[in-house]
Amino acid sequence: MMPSDALIILREVNQQIRATLLRFRPDQARCCAITPGDFSALLAELVRAGECLRCLSGNSSPMTVSSHRRQTAEDAALAEEAREYRSNLEKLKRSLPELHARLLAEKSRLRNAQNHVAAVSAWATASKKTL
Repeated sequence: MMPSDALIILREVNQQIRATLLRFRPDQARCCAITPGDFSALLAELVRAGECLRCLSGNSSPMTVSSHRRQTAEDAALAEEAREYRSNLEKLKRSLPELHARLLAEKSRLRNAQNHVAAVSAWATASKKTL
């Protein structure tokens, strides 16, 4: 994999992780807007970045003198994207426990609402039989 390809991939992955972190923020209206697809997409991006970084670590081909200046700028940009990726992963790591708690609370709320609907339905059925 060429460094320019890796740079593009890491930029895209970082953009997706930032967008995901925004959707997962606690100040969002409800966490019920978070879908299993959000987690699948996040996992796919993390796998994509991991494969990219593994390819880069195994690719230590020597540079020609003529491409040295361009490669240095590319390498600096790639190193910056890798730092941002790590930072995004740390933010994600910090936000997941709180998101988990919010999702559990939402699950409990939905279970209570479901129980309420079942009770009202049972009452309505019983009321029809007595009339």
